[in-house]
Amino acid sequence: MNAQGLYIGERSASALAEEFGTPLYVYDCASIARRVQQLREHMPPGLSLHYAIKANPMPELVRFLGERVDGMDVASAGELQTALDNGMAGADISFAGPGKRDEELALAIGTGVTLSVESPGELQRIADIGQRLGMQPRIALRINPAFRLKAAGMHMGGAASPFGIDEEQAPGVLQQVATLPVRLRGLHIYAGSQNLSAPHLVEAQNAIFELAFRLAGYFPDGIEWLNIGGGFGIPYFPGEQALDIAPIADNLDKRMAESESRLPGCEIVLELGRYLVGEAGVYLCRIIDRKVSRGRVYLVTDGGMHHHLAASGNFGQVLRKNFPLRVANHVDNPEKETVTVVGPLCTPLDLLGDRVELPKAGPGDLIAILQSGAYGYSASPLEFLSHPRPEQVLL
Repeated sequence: MNAQGLYIGERSASALAEEFGTPLYVYDCASIARRVQQLREHMPPGLSLHYAIKANPMPELVRFLGERVDGMDVASAGELQTALDNGMAGADISFAGPGKRDEELALAIGTGVTLSVESPGELQRIADIGQRLGMQPRIALRINPAFRLKAAGMHMGGAASPFGIDEEQAPGVLQQVATLPVRLRGLHIYAGSQNLSAPHLVEAQNAIFELAFRLAGYFPDGIEWLNIGGGFGIPYFPGEQALDIAPIADNLDKRMAESESRLPGCEIVLELGRYLVGEAGVYLCRIIDRKVSRGRVYLVTDGGMHHHLAASGNFGQVLRKNFPLRVANHVDNPEKETVTVVGPLCTPLDLLGDRVELPKAGPGDLIAILQSGAYGYSASPLEFLSHPRPEQVLL
């Protein structure tokens, strides 16, 4: 930011809104590159870094990241095709998620993708499709661990789940694998997401390694691939602090050294989505109207929950909190007021900022929602009430 307003990369928000119109998602590739470089500098050199496309599947962004990471994780045939179309080799892609359709499995098998197996039934379908295609599917068993990642925004273990094979069922399923014409590469163990606590992430990663060591005996040729998930969070709300990755890196260095003897030749994969792209994105919308209702000031914008469901609080929040908001074209205005920022939709759910203190603003001014690079455009009900879709631009 400076006296002229909010800058994204080297471009002012005002100039971007003028050039591309609003509403608009803007992603700063320099910010993404810095985050990848930070991880490369801190994490053990042998660690593979994968991007989880679900965080943001914009093709230009996927291509940009594909030149900087070691692989990608996808959760649909559409994401898989995006990865392939933007330069990622099938051998460097993993495919996770329950309910994979037969045609999705066939595409993954045909392109050499590693399939994270979510159930015994899916395992059998993979084997049958592989035989029909005359190919040996590459698979990893996804494990639903008995432990949880503490303080996670979303838990992916420690309870009944549609994701993965329960830890206690894994030995039996691994015995089943041995009877099927598949290539068992390793394990995918993911315990939770959006975590800002280094000690809790270290604890979960230690548990993941210990579980992998216990299951290694069921791999006659050894484990060659271990995806330990990610879970790294970014700060969204007041009082949250950025994740300190130094202790995580130190611990991973020790665990990977141990795995060299206990899992010789095994590739260790750290899979991140939000952490790579979340802070690089800004959502811009323009104020259309300013009104006062029973003493409460409303700023009505041309954007809303149909474009940015997460900012509305309807994407995983239990108690709604405001994303960081700015008046992008005059952030330095000393006159402040408490306002509620809403969109144009005919629903009270269309809330972008509830009783937030901002510089005084009115029609024509720009509202910026920060931390919008992940789970924004593609995670929102874009067709709701048939309003225009926002533009997206990668700087």
